[in-house]
Amino acid sequence: MTTRNPPPTVVVLQGEDAPPRMAPAEGLAQIRYARAPELAAALPGAEVLFVWDFFSDALADAWPQADALRWVHVASAGVDTLLFPALRDSDVTVTNSRGVFDEPMAEYVLGLVLCLAKDLHTTARLQQQRRWQHRETERVTGAHVLVVGTGPIGRAIGRRLAAAGLTVSGLGRTARPDDPDLGTVRPQDHLHDALAQADYVVLAAPLTEATRGMIDRAALARMKPTARLINVARGPLVAQDDLVAALRAHQIAGAALDVFADEPLPDSSPLWRLPNVLVSPHMSGDVVGWREELVELFTDNLRRYRQGSPLRNVVDKRLGYVTSAPLEHTRGSR
Repeated sequence: MTTRNPPPTVVVLQGEDAPPRMAPAEGLAQIRYARAPELAAALPGAEVLFVWDFFSDALADAWPQADALRWVHVASAGVDTLLFPALRDSDVTVTNSRGVFDEPMAEYVLGLVLCLAKDLHTTARLQQQRRWQHRETERVTGAHVLVVGTGPIGRAIGRRLAAAGLTVSGLGRTARPDDPDLGTVRPQDHLHDALAQADYVVLAAPLTEATRGMIDRAALARMKPTARLINVARGPLVAQDDLVAALRAHQIAGAALDVFADEPLPDSSPLWRLPNVLVSPHMSGDVVGWREELVELFTDNLRRYRQGSPLRNVVDKRLGYVTSAPLEHTRGSR
């Protein structure tokens, strides 16, 4: 299809690796590849920034050089590292990679629930020690899981866990009595009451000012002593020191953590050594082919941008995530 506009200049902010299979995107735009130290020099004249290194905060420092920037796309679902005040207050459109990680993360959470219920992490540890130690495990059927976050990832988690026999409820911005994926959804200010009823608490919410530190000492005190916390969202949703104290005191039964306030998790962190904790390195959505899917999504949006069509996954910068009724942006609008 013939596009109406000349090829825009796109800067790709890469990290240790470069995005794969960029040839289709390179056919749609003039591409400049840059690492964080090179970003400021690469930005002048560029309309589009593809943030492949989604942990980078280099754009904040390079922002004065973004003299023609109109659209930023990030290769992640979360945009919390990107929304510094100058970008949030600008007319630059931000899009994310919503949709790529939903089902992989739901599968991962199901695996964590089964691992915790069946004590598989202890089985692996005992096998390494060649110890024959019979134990009883728990059923997941009928267990109550609270999914915190009602976006696509939270919904996929709810569907997957319900299919495995768990009773699912949700916590989000808006209360709903009969949600098709999450059952009863309570508003966020009912967090403590909702925690008291859950056997598993799964964090799948974006990191915003409203959610930062939401699982703190007071919240953990409302959880059952038999309950487990699973975090696949963002580390700062949890007050990490409070969680360590609760785990050491057996105030809750355990945790499975894929994200942390500081990543990589420092060697000195007590979370590595607690027997009732599973630690994984921010990998819950990373399945074979995920990098290619991220590039395909960006390329589709770049094609839309050139054609003047609405972009997919436009983030409401005030809220920090894509709303259920996404905003639209075309190349000809600001």
